[in-house]
Amino acid sequence: MQEEILKLYEKVQDQLSQEEFLAEMDQISKTNFEGVTFVDEIDLAREVLKNHGVNDFETVSAEKTDSSEDNEEVPFEISIESDEVESDDNATFVMTDDLLEKYNKVKDKITEEEFLARMEEFKKQESSNPFMNDSGFADMVVGELIDEEVEVLSEKPEFAVKSISELEKGSKDVTIDGRVISISNKRSFKTRKGGKGEVCNVELQDNTGTMRTVFWTQNMPLLKKFNEGDVIQIKGVDIKDGYSGLEANLRPRSTVVRLEDNPSKFPVYEEKITDIADIEPDTKVNIIARIVRIPTVRSYEKNGKEGKVASIDLQDKTGKITYTLWNKNVELIDELKLEDGDTVKILAAQSRERTNMDGISEISLSHWDGRIIKGDFDVPEIEQEFIKIGNLSEQSDVSIKGVVVRLQDIKTFIRKSDNTEGKLRNFDVGDSSGSIRVTVWGDDTELPINKGDILKIIGGNVRFDEYTQSGYSMNTNFNTQITINPENLSVEEFEEFEQLREQLRPTPIGNIEEIDEDGVEIDIVGRFISVNDVNEFQRDDGSVGIVRSAIFADESGKVQLSLWNERAQEDFNIGDAYQIENARTRLGMYDVDLNIGGGSRLIKLSEEQASAMFIPELSTLEKALYDYRKISDVDEDESDVILIGRIIELNDIRNFERDNGDTGSVRNIEIADDTGSIKVVLWNDDANMDLEIGMPMKLQNPRINIGMDNRIEAVVSRGTTVLEPSENEIDNLPTYEELKEAIYVPKPIESLLEDDTNVCVTGVIHEVSTDKNILKKCPNCRSNVETTIEENVCDNCGHTFDEPNYTLMIPTRIEDETGSIHATFFDKLAEELIGMEKEEVITIIDDGMGIEDKLEDLNGLTVEIIANVSFDDYNEESRLNPKKIISKYY
Repeated sequence: MQEEILKLYEKVQDQLSQEEFLAEMDQISKTNFEGVTFVDEIDLAREVLKNHGVNDFETVSAEKTDSSEDNEEVPFEISIESDEVESDDNATFVMTDDLLEKYNKVKDKITEEEFLARMEEFKKQESSNPFMNDSGFADMVVGELIDEEVEVLSEKPEFAVKSISELEKGSKDVTIDGRVISISNKRSFKTRKGGKGEVCNVELQDNTGTMRTVFWTQNMPLLKKFNEGDVIQIKGVDIKDGYSGLEANLRPRSTVVRLEDNPSKFPVYEEKITDIADIEPDTKVNIIARIVRIPTVRSYEKNGKEGKVASIDLQDKTGKITYTLWNKNVELIDELKLEDGDTVKILAAQSRERTNMDGISEISLSHWDGRIIKGDFDVPEIEQEFIKIGNLSEQSDVSIKGVVVRLQDIKTFIRKSDNTEGKLRNFDVGDSSGSIRVTVWGDDTELPINKGDILKIIGGNVRFDEYTQSGYSMNTNFNTQITINPENLSVEEFEEFEQLREQLRPTPIGNIEEIDEDGVEIDIVGRFISVNDVNEFQRDDGSVGIVRSAIFADESGKVQLSLWNERAQEDFNIGDAYQIENARTRLGMYDVDLNIGGGSRLIKLSEEQASAMFIPELSTLEKALYDYRKISDVDEDESDVILIGRIIELNDIRNFERDNGDTGSVRNIEIADDTGSIKVVLWNDDANMDLEIGMPMKLQNPRINIGMDNRIEAVVSRGTTVLEPSENEIDNLPTYEELKEAIYVPKPIESLLEDDTNVCVTGVIHEVSTDKNILKKCPNCRSNVETTIEENVCDNCGHTFDEPNYTLMIPTRIEDETGSIHATFFDKLAEELIGMEKEEVITIIDDGMGIEDKLEDLNGLTVEIIANVSFDDYNEESRLNPKKIISKYY
């Protein structure tokens, strides 16, 4: 397929470069054939030909061409069989005579199988480049293994070509001679398929003129054949318009040979090195200098497009100058690993004169087609003065080295001058003498700085700052160099900074309780094991803030977090691993908690990162921090336990009003495991969860109390988390049917014990109280109240209310063959017992009537109920507290 695209391209090579040809293919694909599966690259290439007045309907293979005897035009939709094209792409290389000739050059370094395998690797890398062929891939393998010795050819007639001035625009597949005046650094670019390509410009000169030649990805191995000053001949170039006049673009199969020097035809090459002080404007110069400063790469916008720029400060024995890199060329800083203090030779730098901010004319250099060569050149040493942080005072253009000991997140602000958004970031840098807050702006806020990084800052401005601990802060500007983890540190500096980094290790959570001061900043790593709801509060100034509590743990212990304002609004999940920086201690009565505010950082970790930091999995933390207890084994005031059971009883949600006017919710449920059951009290959002009978539930750290019925109960408080049990935990629970059978044990009345729970009792009602079946309760404390026509006030709590809460109560006595016992039914169970709703009963009583007849009808009714047994101290007898009516009948 690659060969076919190349053949098609050659038909319009006088109109388009290879890159333009590929770009137009890409545009046609996006515009006309998005999502069309039967259109491939050959079809797109033919469409490009059509756009430029060339029609081509040849089929892919020679066999297909031969079968079209009449050479009729075939509709392009069916001109290619995709499976034949696919087979070309997937074919493996075979050692042909041509490839064998190339392999023989490196046969002492690589086997034939390895040679062909490496070709396959290059083929995958160049999958988006349809102009590469087998020979080109073989050349790439040879080029990475050896530097071929280039044969220098005499200028015989067969090598005679036109002079540079005679070459004309539109000339195709021509040959060009010239002396190499300059070689640019390689620049990378993305192909239309997202692959990586490279380009390099080489300037050639003869006695008639100069011309730029453009080497593309497939031509890169040819660059090893020559250097500046050599006379070379390039065969197979296309002449076209470039940025600064005509240029020669190499083809995939272009070749390069070195020619014998001929001063009569090619000007003598002299690599003249110009002192910085002698540079004139609007000239190309070569310089050797030392890098003084490399400020951060800046972004800018021009004509709606974003660009990049970096200005490097250089110095030689005669002076200083700025060298500016634009757009793709800024990548050379990283590619060449340039640092301040390095010496460089810069070839073909373009000089220009400009007026600076002070109105003074100055000369600067720009990088276009030149080349930067990093090396050990003879340039005077420049002693950059770095000041110890503890010795800083108000001054400009100072340099420091240190460790990032504190880091804050990026903050945005609106500029007053033009109402645009700006960005800043604060961090503290320290050395053995002290620390200072540093503020970076704009693009510098995106620098990948982490706590513990070593920074070298050249050219910051220090000012007095009463809000910092040191009394000073440092501001950076567009000309400040910030180097992260520089390599050119002395042994002494490295050892000093390593000691500081050791002090920045996260604090084990189990050690927090040893801290005895408020406001101490620490870092921790671990997982969220519980997260509570967001709560609002009112500040002294009347504004509203929000806070949220959570439990965070590592293998050494757990700690309560208070997350404030914007931190409280972040989305946290149980089990998420985080690194928390700049948390502040808060001393409580019994524990040390942590405040997480605006100056803190919460960095969510991937599971890979968590594993690398030795953070245990959630299940492992739970086993280390909590005791998994069976329900029958828990005791009053136990903490740090986990209970797992199934819901066997759901009471209604009860809403109430707090003193501050807010509304709360509470709900009682009961869960059971294979050892017993326990009442669970749910509050607010937990009370409003969607729950069903039989649903499994896991309670992490409930508060274990003695309830009003003198039985153990589990209260879901702020420190409790309601979780969904794991599949394994669910499998270990009995089913709901199994729990009913095990827990709801039938018992005769004479066998009932004082602390029995969930017993199943069957008996006949033979005594029903018809006195005070409706109780009036305080809405706040639920104490019994009396109502009046005027204001209603609870004698117990002083709460004023309009309407009381009503409770329907039916006291009965139940008997079986073994004895009898009092049983009182309330609300829902009472409604179920008499077949009337509470509101209906209240209306009847308010109308001056009663329900005595309805109650007397209960005598002789057989009921099967689930109940708890309690002891009535007043009457000194046991009584039943019904929880569920299983059946009733006469």
